[in-house]
Order: sequence, then C-alpha cells, then structure tokens
Amino acid sequence: MKSRAHGQPKACVIGWPVAHSRSPLIHRFWLDRLKIEGSYELAAVAPADFPAFVDNLARHGFAGANVTLPHKQKAFELCNVTTPTAARLKAVNTLWVETEKLCGDNTDVGAFVGALDQDAPGWDINSRKAVVIGAGGAARAIVYALKLRGVRRIFLINRSKERAAELAADFGAPIEVGDFADLSGALASASLLVNTTSLGMRGQPPLAIDLAPLPLGAVVSDIVYVPLETALIRAAKARGLRAVSGVGMLLHQAVPGFERWFGMKPCVTPELRGVVEADVAAAG
Repeated sequence: MKSRAHGQPKACVIGWPVAHSRSPLIHRFWLDRLKIEGSYELAAVAPADFPAFVDNLARHGFAGANVTLPHKQKAFELCNVTTPTAARLKAVNTLWVETEKLCGDNTDVGAFVGALDQDAPGWDINSRKAVVIGAGGAARAIVYALKLRGVRRIFLINRSKERAAELAADFGAPIEVGDFADLSGALASASLLVNTTSLGMRGQPPLAIDLAPLPLGAVVSDIVYVPLETALIRAAKARGLRAVSGVGMLLHQAVPGFERWFGMKPCVTPELRGVVEADVAAAG
C-alpha cells in the first residue's frame, strides 16, 4: 500500500546537501508528461536526523524517496526489506513503504548498464575486459553490474591499491587490481573504460588519461555529468570512440523509483535528456 497525501502520491530526494539534485526536475517532468497528480520534493536532512525522517516517511505522506549522499549506507541499515542488489552492495538509493515496512533498492546497477545499452548499444558483445577507475560506492555498483553482464575481466585502478583490493576481495573473480602506473597496459586490451571517481567534475582536479592505448572499438563511460562533457569524454570523442556521459546513468536510476511511487513506468527520452542537460549547462 502506497502512502498518499490528500489523495495524491508524493516522493522526495533526501540528501545533505540536496539543493543541487536534479531528481525533482526528472520526476516532475515525468509527472507532467504522464499527467499524474503527484508531487516530488527536496528534503535536506542532516545525518543525525536521517533515521527519524525515514522512520516517519509514510506518516509524512511520502510513498517513498530517493536517497543521495551521505545517506545511502545508513538507508540500507534502516530498511526492513531490501532487494538482493541492495543487500549485495549494502547501500540503498531508493526507498518505498509497503505494508508498513520500509523497503530499499539500489538502482545504480541497472542504471549504469541501462545508460550503456541506450547510448552505446552492443557494448557488451565480446566484452573482453573493462577498466574501472575508482573503488568507492559508485565503483562497487558498476563492478557488480559488469559482473552480472558477464564481462570476463575487470581491471580496477585506484590511487589506494589497498582499497581496490578490498573491493576485489569482496566481489571475487574476475577482478584484478592495479594502480595508475598499470593503466596504459590495462587499456591496451580493454573494450570498456569507466571513470567512477569525481575526478574531472567541475571544481575537482582533472582526470588526466592518455587514451591512445585503447582499441578503436572501445567504449568510454564517465559517471560525472557536471560538466556535461568532461575532458575524458572529449578525449574519447576526439579519438573516434563511443562515449557515454553520466547523464544517462542519472536518468535511468530514477525510473524504478518513479514506477513504484506513482504506478507508471516512465521512459528516458531525448526530450528529458535535453531538459536535464539544459539545466546542468545553465548552472554553469
């Protein structure tokens, strides 16, 4: 049973800070296009207040919520029921209330491959080796997604080799670990390169990588979407490689939550992408 306020379903995104979130833009776009009488709000909730806020989600009239930094791990701990994906990652980004139980999922896994499927169709055909940069929460979701898609070798590159080794030990074969000194050699036989770090994001140091060793059929994916075209994406396009920006993953991760809260499955359309990209560009 979904909680409703005044007969209309409502949801929110919970974060600290949260003003930068594009989730309201995405969900309100779908509400408008699908002609659903519902609402989607921002909820700036400090870590100390997060457990109480989530516990009262239904009482405040919310059918559910998106969860962003820094609350994803805590959200997992607070759930009564989680999907197998959320349980594997120990992190939740989508909440809903069902028969008075708090339920959680992690939609980043499906969103990552959904964006690749849409923006680089066939990327997983003969997927020999993926090189993944980073070993944080996003890397965990993406490594898991690649394993589920049957990628035969996953080479994890991180500044802290120890942290990468912990992730590799958690997920097991076929993950190998290296540092940036190993990157050039790893790229030479890779069919996919993924940046899961904040490097290259506006205000962060650049991600300086020579893409020359990558085979011409490779795909380059960057989960960063501010700026819309990172230096990594520009370099990939300059080499004639297929490039997938972070906007796709942002849009696809929103789909399952919207369907749960509002009862209709939305589509990731060029129109929606244009609206979000225009908003990111306008924010400078």
